[in-house]
Amino acid sequence: MARGCPHDRLIPTRPRRSRVPRRARVHSRRVALHASASRAGGDVWRYKKPPRPAGLSDQLLSPSVEREREMEQQQQLRDGDGGAAEGDIERLPADLLAHVLSLLPSFRDLSMAGGVSRRWRRAVERSLASRRRLSFAGQRTGDDTAARLVRAAVNLRDLDICWGCQISDEGLIKISTADCVGKLTSISLWGLAGITDKGVVQLVSRAYSLQHLNIGGTFITDESLNAVANSCTDLKSIILWSCRHVTEAGLVALVNNCRRLECINVGGMRVPPESFVGLLSISPALRIRSIPQILNAGVQVS
Repeated sequence: MARGCPHDRLIPTRPRRSRVPRRARVHSRRVALHASASRAGGDVWRYKKPPRPAGLSDQLLSPSVEREREMEQQQQLRDGDGGAAEGDIERLPADLLAHVLSLLPSFRDLSMAGGVSRRWRRAVERSLASRRRLSFAGQRTGDDTAARLVRAAVNLRDLDICWGCQISDEGLIKISTADCVGKLTSISLWGLAGITDKGVVQLVSRAYSLQHLNIGGTFITDESLNAVANSCTDLKSIILWSCRHVTEAGLVALVNNCRRLECINVGGMRVPPESFVGLLSISPALRIRSIPQILNAGVQVS
């Protein structure tokens, strides 16, 4: 057939298919998969965006995004899906895990570690049971947390609940029920403005082995000193710095009953210097500290 023959117009040609955009094709496939999964009664297929590779953009994340990632990691740790790092530490023997947790400097971190799992909680309890000294100084520990930790420290000998702690009389009453209180040899309640005779009397009345007591900077009265005098007969030193509600009668009762008392700090008290002469007549070897004015009264100071 010659080129340009008019008969070639009679040959049928294949119709040209319209080109569908790629985005529309992907969308139609998702819709089809969604419908088929719904009819089958299974889980609906959802498109998951692939993870973004780590790079320079990760270093430019806002603090809120970084905080969200930290919260996700903590949640995974609580759910038992903390990754290889947690898997490694979970394989540690119980004694070694307890030793690692005992090295935590903050009792807030120790309390959080106890919430990871039952195994970690038992490890925290074991680490506390081996401690002979607890110090809550400057950690803003509350009544319930302090009482729970002290109860777990069954071999405790030295308890430091001083400045910064949010401890009240209720906290001291809860602590007084711990098994270790009767074996404590040293207690420091220095600077606790939220405690009174109510909590102090309850605590010291069970501290039969107490030898050193720091109760300075509090609002106790002679009632607390009488409780110390009746229960802590092995007391060797006591700090009453700035206890302005203590009188001479409380000091006399203390020195009379605590015959092993070697040192007493009475700085900042409202007791007149002449009153301490009577204390030396009861216990001549007693050392009285922080009263420069007593020098004129002939009282032994150091």
